[in-house]
Amino acid sequence: MLYPLFFCHIHKERIWGGRKLAEKYNRQLSHEKIGESWEIACHENGMSIIQNGAMKGMSLKEAIDKHGEELLGSAVYNKDFQKFPLLIKILDAEDDLSVQVHPDDVYAGLYEDGELGKTEMWYIIDAKPGAKLVYGVRENCDKEGFRQRIEEGNLQICLQELEVKAGDVLYIPAGLVHAIGAGILVCEIQQNSDTTYRVYDWNRIDSNGHKRQLHKDKALEVIDFHGNPKGSLPGLQLMESGGQRILYAALKYFAMDELKIDGSMNLMMDGKRFQTLTCIEGKGNLYYKDGCETILAGNSCLLPASLSKADLSGNGTFIRAWIPDRQNFIQCLDKAGYTKAQMSVVPGLPEF
Repeated sequence: MLYPLFFCHIHKERIWGGRKLAEKYNRQLSHEKIGESWEIACHENGMSIIQNGAMKGMSLKEAIDKHGEELLGSAVYNKDFQKFPLLIKILDAEDDLSVQVHPDDVYAGLYEDGELGKTEMWYIIDAKPGAKLVYGVRENCDKEGFRQRIEEGNLQICLQELEVKAGDVLYIPAGLVHAIGAGILVCEIQQNSDTTYRVYDWNRIDSNGHKRQLHKDKALEVIDFHGNPKGSLPGLQLMESGGQRILYAALKYFAMDELKIDGSMNLMMDGKRFQTLTCIEGKGNLYYKDGCETILAGNSCLLPASLSKADLSGNGTFIRAWIPDRQNFIQCLDKAGYTKAQMSVVPGLPEF
């Protein structure tokens, strides 16, 4: 019988990173500038190692190879399965990240050795007062104007900024120019990809006196100059026994919601798909058929599909991700009284 899986954190040093993971979540950091913590990862650039239970020491890939459908569920591990679909991170931006963009599945498949594209959701865990991020390009900026500003070194003129605060949620589709700004801590749910095209790096010099590599030509091929960024998403609230659930995304790649637990909530495992949980604040106890596991703030876990039923109790804020049955979302929201127009605030649902 499988059980909730916890993993060793994969800390990655970045030029823009900081110490927030130590300050907020009491982590032991090996470097001064830790920018990324890969929480749940099954990628050649970072592989999660299970840290609890009978499978302790096994990699996530080894667990998938061994347990397949039992772990991921029949809706995920089927004839079309190629790789684990998600990558869960926490990002600490002490300084501005580079202005960047990610390709979609088609472009990445053609030009990045079969890598997936990269669509993301951001949950702002913390942000200093007045913190901003880059979120799209201005309406009057086209491809040639964007290229010219890159060459002139003043791309800021083309960039749209958005002020954020703790609790904001943002949708970052492939093709959207973006950059997390200084003083922001983010939980990132994304496709399982590590492909990033840097467009502009603020003329920054690394510790060796060099500028970091840019990928201007590829970036210009994938940027969506006609996109309409939504800003911070309102989500749709669903009252559940034991707390509040806010649905933010129902994409074909993944779904994401926020769980505000004050009691005990059924996580609605359907036996066909796994779930991931990241504890943002507080703590919770995961009760399943054969036992109980505690999830603390700053930690993530994977709930195998075969659990069929799991309850989360305690007091805290959690981000959940899974591969959705999107038609089921429509039925649930319709039952809750939401109109199709109201549902359109959730990325992924307007496609219906």
